[in-house]
Amino acid sequence: MTRKPVVATIPNGGYLPGTVKESLPSPGGKEPPGQETVMLKKKITLLRGISIIIGTIIGSGIFISPKGVLQNTGSVGMSLIVWTACGVLSLFGAMSYAELGTSIKKSGGHYTYILEVFGPLPAFVRVWVELLIIRPAGTAVISLAFGRYFLEPFFIHCEIPELAIQLITAVGLTAVMVLNSMSVSWSARIQIFLTFCKLIAILIIIVPGVMQLIKGQTQHFKDAFSGRDASIMGLPLAFYYGMYAYAGWFYLNFVTEEVENPEKNIPLAIGISMAIVTIGYVLTNVAYFTTISAEELLLSNAVAVTFAERLLGNFSLAVPIFVALTCFGSMNGGVFAVSRLFYVASREGHLPEILSMIHVRKHTPLPAVIVLYPLTMVMLFSGDLYSLLNFLSFARWLFIGLAVAGLIYLRYKRPDMHRPFKVPLFIPALFSFTCFFMVALSLYSDPFSTGIGFILTMTGVPAYYLFIIWDKKPKWFRRLSGRITRTLQIILEVVPEEDCHKL
Repeated sequence: MTRKPVVATIPNGGYLPGTVKESLPSPGGKEPPGQETVMLKKKITLLRGISIIIGTIIGSGIFISPKGVLQNTGSVGMSLIVWTACGVLSLFGAMSYAELGTSIKKSGGHYTYILEVFGPLPAFVRVWVELLIIRPAGTAVISLAFGRYFLEPFFIHCEIPELAIQLITAVGLTAVMVLNSMSVSWSARIQIFLTFCKLIAILIIIVPGVMQLIKGQTQHFKDAFSGRDASIMGLPLAFYYGMYAYAGWFYLNFVTEEVENPEKNIPLAIGISMAIVTIGYVLTNVAYFTTISAEELLLSNAVAVTFAERLLGNFSLAVPIFVALTCFGSMNGGVFAVSRLFYVASREGHLPEILSMIHVRKHTPLPAVIVLYPLTMVMLFSGDLYSLLNFLSFARWLFIGLAVAGLIYLRYKRPDMHRPFKVPLFIPALFSFTCFFMVALSLYSDPFSTGIGFILTMTGVPAYYLFIIWDKKPKWFRRLSGRITRTLQIILEVVPEEDCHKL
């Protein structure tokens, strides 16, 4: 049982749900003419959609993950095959999401599709673990990468103080939150700019690499498949690292309701983005091996910086700056998209009502944007974030696999459903199998971490029955929650969007 949309009012304020007049109502409750509908506008064009996908996929992964892939494949040739295969598999997942996004025209991504197919309980568990742990920890990790790379040119000959990294990270994270709270258009414009910066960063590596190939620097490609044989466990782990670097192709589906002409633009944006990213990733790895041997790559903590220092001379200082910009773009795109997940979950009654409200002038889901801020800040200055992410890495692939498997279920359960974009069934079948295989792999290779992650995820089940199903909550609790909602509504200047067309 989920909460029905509630028409929130401010005492003596005369609010009508979904209507504002560019300011909060006067105490007299009189509404001047010329009210404006408060809703999330369709401002995501094809170019902005491409920038969201590319901008969130290309983060620090391509500059760091090559080490993990090579380590688990054992040879240069096999690592390049894995990078290509991960790109194809990610394309399969993205195409499956293109069908889901054009068939179910609601924002929310994984959450919405699981809710539609499997019902409210698994959907709630998904958003519960996303809000409390996965998203704050993930945002903190990519933010810390931004802080580290931003400061690197200023600490060339010494270690960067950890506190300095955390402070710069906090400033960057605050800037992202403010930007996404103030304007959808400006957030999208800056995302386009940052996407171009990301592509420039990759070209800074690819172009010199191609020049090296033209000069005949192919010694590291000789006997490309010789070396340590990939073990039965190593190859799946290599795929795990590769799929992590490609993660982010699903973010456009989080903002479906804001996409212009979604039936056309979602499949186009996904197809163009995945082609660019896959080609860019494979060529970047080829470029690395024109200058760095497999042994040297395994010893490097930041492959892109090592490559730049070896080949670009003084210009190598630009590489950390561009990597920092790519991380900032991932932060911006991630916050923009995931805030819509929380917004939709609140609209469905699975999160507090305040999270489904929109700013009266900025037309942004302000509460859903800033809800991550305190949690992320706490994790930023806390302990080992990477262990926390490892605990819950299986949850991401489990729910993504479920969402894609739901596509197959809908084909048989609702064959007459309108599907403007349709993929062959082997594509979602292969991708969902890959996701479930990675979940099984994590259970086998690290049962302790996966077990802790499973327990943390399952805390969503009692939370669902306590906060959603149980409707006999004490009167003092309901009064308190209502007062908190109204107070936040006044402070943040937000109103509900729901049912505005019924008035």
